[in-house]
Amino acid sequence: MNDGSLLSLLLLAVEAGATLAFALSGLLEAARKRLDAVGVCVVAGLSAFGGGTLRDVLLDRRPFVWVAHTWWLWALLALCIGAMAFLRARHFAPTERAMQWPDALGLGLFSASGTQLALAQDLPGIVAVFMGMVTATFGGVLRDIVCNEIPRALSDHRPYALCAFAGGWVLVLADHFALSPAAGLLLGAAVASGLRIAALLTDFTLPKWSSGSEGP
Repeated sequence: MNDGSLLSLLLLAVEAGATLAFALSGLLEAARKRLDAVGVCVVAGLSAFGGGTLRDVLLDRRPFVWVAHTWWLWALLALCIGAMAFLRARHFAPTERAMQWPDALGLGLFSASGTQLALAQDLPGIVAVFMGMVTATFGGVLRDIVCNEIPRALSDHRPYALCAFAGGWVLVLADHFALSPAAGLLLGAAVASGLRIAALLTDFTLPKWSSGSEGP
């Protein structure tokens, strides 16, 4: 297997893993909000495919990833049905904390795949990194908006988009120094997810905006 084929397979695997992780985060958030079955599937789908779809629009990639791999749609439906049955049978109450772990995994995987796809089109490094950030964050933003929340990527003060930003630059640097594309992809994903998980475990937060006076 040549390097191009290996990278294509790895990208597909990373995209599938990220899609599954974000679908699970959306499913748990929808269940936490007590949405009905249709609502659960919609939120899971927006979380899973929102970022990748916007990336494909911006990069002019056709067909969209979920159109090219329709079995992902069947997998999403199966995941939603199976998870809803499991949660009801086990009387499991999803928490915000439970949703954050698959979200952190999807963040790293999507930031790496989005950056790599942009680099493959010979886009500048800064553009590739922002494309990775869009891929990694937009699905979660849609999930939170539909669930009537201010998007956590913008409001919880723990590094989120910054983690995707850092992971993207790791991939750009790996490409610059001629590291194996597959190794760079995995390293970038690991850095982005690792930083987000570290922020969750330590409860590290970024400074809050202050106007210098207390609000009402």
